Amino acid sequence: MKVDAKGRVIIPKGLREKVKVKKGCYVKMRAEGRAIIIEPVDSIADRYCGAFKVEKWPDDLDGFILEVLRRWWASKAT
Repeated sequence: MKVDAKGRVIIPKGLREKVKVKKGCYVKMRAEGRAIIIEPVDSIADRYCGAFKVEKWPDDLDGFILEVLRRWWASKAT
């Protein structure tokens, strides 16, 4: 394989299928000596998909999380 000008390489289809890497999957990379190791990473969202029932997601998820944390912290203080 040849590395392009932006440092990209194509993972051959056979290797992708063997390790179950698909479009949109996340991978982690690390160096070991002069080797680059690429490993698929399970999505946290996929791991917990269906674990919680959500009737309606809030419009401002960040604000919602902050409010939940404030309430939780307040309950620990009492």
